[in-house]
Amino acid sequence: MESFSFYNPTRVLFGKGQIGKIGKELKKADIKSCLMIAGGGSIRKNGVYDQVCESLKANKIEWIESWGVQPNPTVEKVREMIALAKESSVDAILAVGGGSVIDSGKATAAGIFLNDIWNAYVDKEKIIRALPIFTILTISGTGSEMNGNSVLTLSSEKKKWSISSKLLYPKVSIIDPSIQATLSFQQTVNGAIDAISHILEYIFMNETAVVTRNIDAGLIKTIVKMTDRLQQDANDYTARANLAWSATLALNGISGVGLQGGDWACHSIEHALSAIDPKIAHGEGLGVIFPAWIEYVSEREPNRFSWWVKEVSEEDSVARALRKCRETLKRWGSATNLRELGIRESQLPEIRDLLLTYGPIGEIVRFRAEDIEALLMLAY
Repeated sequence: MESFSFYNPTRVLFGKGQIGKIGKELKKADIKSCLMIAGGGSIRKNGVYDQVCESLKANKIEWIESWGVQPNPTVEKVREMIALAKESSVDAILAVGGGSVIDSGKATAAGIFLNDIWNAYVDKEKIIRALPIFTILTISGTGSEMNGNSVLTLSSEKKKWSISSKLLYPKVSIIDPSIQATLSFQQTVNGAIDAISHILEYIFMNETAVVTRNIDAGLIKTIVKMTDRLQQDANDYTARANLAWSATLALNGISGVGLQGGDWACHSIEHALSAIDPKIAHGEGLGVIFPAWIEYVSEREPNRFSWWVKEVSEEDSVARALRKCRETLKRWGSATNLRELGIRESQLPEIRDLLLTYGPIGEIVRFRAEDIEALLMLAY
C-alpha cells in the first residue's frame, strides 16, 4: 500500500434540524459578521433561507447577501463577491447552496487576500490566508462541503480550472438531507454521477489499497441503490441521507487514501465541455465521458479494470460492465453520449484544442491530441 497523508479538519453537522445551529456555530468561532453567498433563489422556496436568517439573528450575527451564483461558477462573479466582502469587512463566508456556491465561497474567502483570485488558479499567486468558511449544503455531489477544492471558469478564455488548499476546508458544514427532497430527479442524478466519478478517478490507480477500494466499492453501490430508490420516491429520507453522506465521503479524502492522487483525466475533459457550453451539468457530462474513457483505456490495460468489473459492477467483462453502466444512466434519464448533451461533431476539434491548453491530462494514460480525438469520438 502506498504511503499517504490524510487531513480533514471540517466538522459536519448531519441530519434533520441541523440548519438552525449555524448561528451558534458562527458565534462559537467568534464571528461577528459574514457574507452569505447563494445561488438563484431556491433556498427561499425550500425554507433554508428563513432558517438561516432566524439562526443568525438569534445569535446576533450580522450578514450581507450575494445572490446569483450559477452552475459552472465563474471568476467574474467571484470578483464581485470579493469586492463586496472587502467593502463590508466581513469576518467569514457562509455559503448556502450546492457545490457551485461553496466553490465560489472558497474562492471569495481566499481572494480578498490576493491581487486577483484567478492568479491562484494559474499558479501565479499562492493562497496564504483565507476567511473562515461555513457551509450549508443543499445538493449533494461535489463533496466541496468537506474538502479544500474549488473549481471556477474564466469565461473569456473558456478555462475551467481548480485550486486546492488546506485553508479552504470549511470550518463547519451542515448537511440536512431532508431539504434535498425538493430537488428534481435530474439534479439528484447529476450529483450522484459526480460522486461516483470522484471515486472512479481513484480506484483504477493501485490494487494494493485494498481497504480504500473496498470502501469505494461500497460507496458506488450505495449511491446507485439510493438513487434508484429516490427515482421511485423523492421523499425517501433514508435513501436521501445515505446518498448525501456517500457523496461527501466520495471526495473528502477517504476515497483516495493510498491511491496515488487519482487520474482525473475525465474531470479535465468534462471541464472543457462545460467551459464551452456552461449549460452542461458537470455530473451529466461525466456520465458521458467516464464510460468512453474506460472503453478506450481498457483496450490498452484490460487487467487494470478487472477488479472494478467483478467487485463493483458484478459482471465478467469490461463490455458487460459498461453496458450495465450505460443502462443505469438511461434508466435515470441521463445522457449517454455527447450528442445528447447538445455537443455537435463540428465542436470536437475546439474541445480537443482547448484541452491541449490545459497541460498534462491523465496519469494512467497521458492523453495526447490523437488520444483526445479518439476518446471524444467514442463518446460522441
